[in-house]
Amino acid sequence: MIEKLKQIIQEEVLKLPKENQDVINAFDWVKITEEIGKKFLLSESEINNLQVETLLILIGLEDPDLYALNIENEVGTSKDEAKKITEEVRQKIFTPINDTLIENIKKSGKTKNSNPEQTLNFILSGGDYSSFMTLIPDASSQDIGKEKTNIPARSAFSTADAGGPIKPGKMDDIKSKFTI
Repeated sequence: MIEKLKQIIQEEVLKLPKENQDVINAFDWVKITEEIGKKFLLSESEINNLQVETLLILIGLEDPDLYALNIENEVGTSKDEAKKITEEVRQKIFTPINDTLIENIKKSGKTKNSNPEQTLNFILSGGDYSSFMTLIPDASSQDIGKEKTNIPARSAFSTADAGGPIKPGKMDDIKSKFTI
């Protein structure tokens, strides 16, 4: 792997929440992608492209459902080979990292107050936190007529600058950063 790609990977991982950074950095996914690339007889530049596509999934900039298609297009493999690579990457990288993240969240107790109804309501709201804001009258005599807003805690996977889905133009700008 070339130094520029290593630097880009480090920069992008640093933008993630601390919990995600720790898991991704503790897991040697770069070496695993190299091994998978060699197994499928990919060239050095094709392996680099595989690593970029894997990184885009890990940092949440690409839809995991498009991973096989991206491997086919960006790495330059056949459809069947892209599916095989995708399956191996899922087994050896994505699933273990996801399982570790879930385990860490459960250990930290960040899911103590969540319940299935909250999750369903959030999904049905289209991810709009404002639908969970409730007005609670203040019981103190000094604040009669004033109301407080109760805003739910943020998810462990959210980021400070999460502004909704990434627009296609912005995605192209981000992907161009990875062109080596």
